[in-house]
Parts: sequence; C-alpha cells; structure tokens
Amino acid sequence: MAYISLPKLKCKTGLRARLLLRDGTTIEGCGFGAPSTRVGEVVFSTGMTGYTEALTDPSFAGQILVWTHPMVGCYGVPAKEHEYCGVPLDYESDRIQVEGFIVSELPPPNHYLSTGDLDAWLMKYGIPGMYRADTRFLVKKIREYGVMMGVLAVFSEKEEILWSELEKRLKMSESYDAKNFSYLVSPRSVVVHEPIGRAIATVSVLDCGIKYGIVRWLLRQGFKVVRYPCWTDSKTLIDSGDGVVLSNGPGNPEVLKEQIKIVREVVESGRPVLGICLGMQLISLALGSSVYKLRYGHRGPNKGVIDVITKRSYITTQNHGYAVDESGLEASGLVPWFKNIDDGSLEGVMHKELPVIATQFHPEGGPGPHDTTWIFNRFRMMVKNGREY
Repeated sequence: MAYISLPKLKCKTGLRARLLLRDGTTIEGCGFGAPSTRVGEVVFSTGMTGYTEALTDPSFAGQILVWTHPMVGCYGVPAKEHEYCGVPLDYESDRIQVEGFIVSELPPPNHYLSTGDLDAWLMKYGIPGMYRADTRFLVKKIREYGVMMGVLAVFSEKEEILWSELEKRLKMSESYDAKNFSYLVSPRSVVVHEPIGRAIATVSVLDCGIKYGIVRWLLRQGFKVVRYPCWTDSKTLIDSGDGVVLSNGPGNPEVLKEQIKIVREVVESGRPVLGICLGMQLISLALGSSVYKLRYGHRGPNKGVIDVITKRSYITTQNHGYAVDESGLEASGLVPWFKNIDDGSLEGVMHKELPVIATQFHPEGGPGPHDTTWIFNRFRMMVKNGREY
C-alpha cells in the first residue's frame, strides 16, 4: 500500500497525529489529548455544540468521532457539580467513551463554567485526538462510502509511527459490528437515583449504556430510577419496577442475544415499556423483526422526524448506526410511529396491544430545545394507568 505524507505541520501541542482508514485513506494532522493508538469505527456528528455530551455518550463506545463544526473546544470542559438530583447536566456518563476525537481547529476555552480545556480532558482519560485535519474531506468520504474502521495514532513530534505499523494494527483488530460493547459500558452493579420529593413510581432500567439525559428526564417525571446491569434477568426488571426502560447503547444489536431474550420476556409481561435507540432495536428483534446497518448513520441534534399518526414533525437528537426494518413489523405486533424525514427509516414504533412504545431518536436531547420530551409524559401516564394510554 502506498502512503502519502503531507508537509510537516507546526503543532502547538508538540504532538502529531495520523489516521488510517480501512480503504487505505491516510490523514495527517496535529495531535492533542493522550499519545496513544486506538482502533475504532470512524463516524461523524453534525452538532455545533455538545461535544462534552457526545464524548461521554456510551453509544459512541468503540468509535472514532469526527466533529463537523470547525471550531471545537471554545467553551472548555464544564464542572460535574453542575447537576440535577446528583446527575451531571453537561455529561452523558462519568467518563469519555469514544476511542478518538477528530476536529478541524482546537481554540482555547473561554466560558464561565469551564474548569479545563479539551486537550487536558482527553489526556486525563487516555484518549487520542487530532486537529488541523480536513474534517470536510473525512465527512464526504464517509457519506459516500459509509462508515469504516480506522486507526488513529497520536505521538510526539520527536517520534515516528509508520503507516505500515498502523496498517498491521488495523488488520489485527476486531470489527466494530462483531463486538459486544454493552458489557463494557453497563454499570457493574445496581445504581439508584431518587427524584426530588416523593417518587410517583419506580422504573427499572436495563442499562446497556444509558445517557444521563434520559435519567434526568425520568427523575423530572417523579420516578425513582433503578439502573440494572445489562445482563440482569427479566424477572428482576419486571418485579422491581412499575415500568421498564430499555436504554440506548453502543454496537450491533444483533450480537446481544441474551438481551434480546430478556427484552422479549419483559415486553410479554404486560409491564409498561419505553425503549430508546438501542432499546427500540432490541424490542423489534425480540418480537421477530430485523435491523440493518445505515451507510453512515444518524448522528447529530438536527434530525427531522414525522409522527405518522398526527403528521406533526419534530427536530430530534439522534445517535445510531442501525435501523429497524419496517417490512418485518407486521408479524411483530408493532406499528410505525415516527419516520425519518430525510431517508424514510423508522424512528419510532408502538405495539398494537401491549403498553410498549419506543423511539430510535433521543427524546431527552432537546434540540428544539424540548420538542419530544412529551414522550416521557406519555410513558408516565402508561405507568400510572397501565394499558390505558
């Protein structure tokens, strides 16, 4: 394989960076964060802000994230003490989840809530970053050819990492689609969150990598939230909660054989169920439908969907690389609820008889800023009234 080296950049961090894609595409830039080499699926997000939320989103585990907005890091890294009911407001988990981060420019931070800069934050968690990279080229590449595996290396300007070394590392790495990431991002034990005041009910969460934003909105509804590891049996989820939430999470849903079985038993129990992102895919697979991989996924806070029942449209936040195949819904008992305005893919389903609703998008994301948070209100009424929803 022939490699092209660009003129040496002057990097204020003293670090260089190289990205090699599976198809042989090479990108050079400046490095920041931790000097290290990571392999992951290269994806992009279309957000202008929200990099702290994206970097800590467990759904990005196993991926190298490219940010389309050219200036990233302007408002630094906020304090975790900025919280609601003990859950941080500006983070989606307690650590950075991505394998690597690629941006165009890395300006210094300037914000009253900032407690540090993006460079130091990535360094703290051992994550490599690249800046002064042609992110427009990368995004066009992914949009045309689809997401693909890549290897990102950040190293000192005094050192040299050969492209051939990166090629060898990439060939030896496991495919993103084959790995069970849920076991890596799920809590190891039960986590309990209490709302302000007396709880109206308790919801059990099958936590395959839940975003803190979902937890906060459940707490705002007055729920006591009990998060269980993703290998928890269905009886525990059913018996300990008045309703069950099936969380978002990373990776290929088809490899989660144990979780699919658990979800089937939960759904058939008659307990009110809310599935979000991966949760919707698991419900669909559990009931006999199928999923397929999107070419470059839906990632960003500006994705339009339409409610096929009311014909109302909404702007939503999304982060998924797989979609439910609508052609398999009929035998599952599920019916379409939302569709993506851009490509017509399913963005929501509900069951014809059971108290089960699910969205592929994230109703807690609030890009509008609160366009679809009413879905949590609907789930609250389901828990309160049982099947009368």
